[in-house]
Amino acid sequence: MTTADPDAIALLKADHRKVEALFEQFEAAKGAAKKQALAKQICSELTIHMTIEEEIFYPACKGEVEDDLLNEGYVEHDGAKVLIAEIEAGNPDEQFYDSKVKVLSEQIEHHVGEEERPSTGIFSLARAAGLDMDALGAQLAARKKELTAQFATAGAPAPETRTFTGAEVDKGVPVGKAH
Repeated sequence: MTTADPDAIALLKADHRKVEALFEQFEAAKGAAKKQALAKQICSELTIHMTIEEEIFYPACKGEVEDDLLNEGYVEHDGAKVLIAEIEAGNPDEQFYDSKVKVLSEQIEHHVGEEERPSTGIFSLARAAGLDMDALGAQLAARKKELTAQFATAGAPAPETRTFTGAEVDKGVPVGKAH
C-alpha cells in the first residue's frame, strides 16, 4: 500500500460520506437535468462501491464476521441494485423518480449504519478479527480505480444481483392509471 491509499475501512467510509453528500445535493436540487446528473453519479458511485465490497471486502471477511451480517449485506446490495436499475432507466419527469431516489437513500443509510455500527458492525468486526486493512485498502483502491475508468469510458453496466433468484413478479396497473 502507498501512503496515499487509505486502509480498507477508511476507503469504504469515505465512499459512504461521498454518497451521503450526493443524496443531500439531490434532495436540494432544482431542475430535471441537475437531478438526473446527480442520480447518475449516485448510481455509479454505489455500483462501484458495492462491486468492490462484494468482490474483495466481503470475501475477506468470510469466516471472520458472522455469516448472517455478510448475507444481509449482500441482500441489501441487491435491493439497492433493483432501485438503481429503475432510477437509471427513468427520468426526473416521471412520477416516482424522486421517490425511488429517496428510498434508495434510506436503504443505503440503513446499510451504512449496519456496516459502521460500533463494536457489532461489519467494519468493527473485521478490524477486530485482525484482517490486513492496509492490504485490503490497496486492493479496494486499485479495483475502484479500474471500475471508475471503465465506467467513464463505457458507462455503468446493468446492475447484477447476487442473492436474488429472479423470482417472477407481475407488473400491476401503474398507480394512477385506470384498471
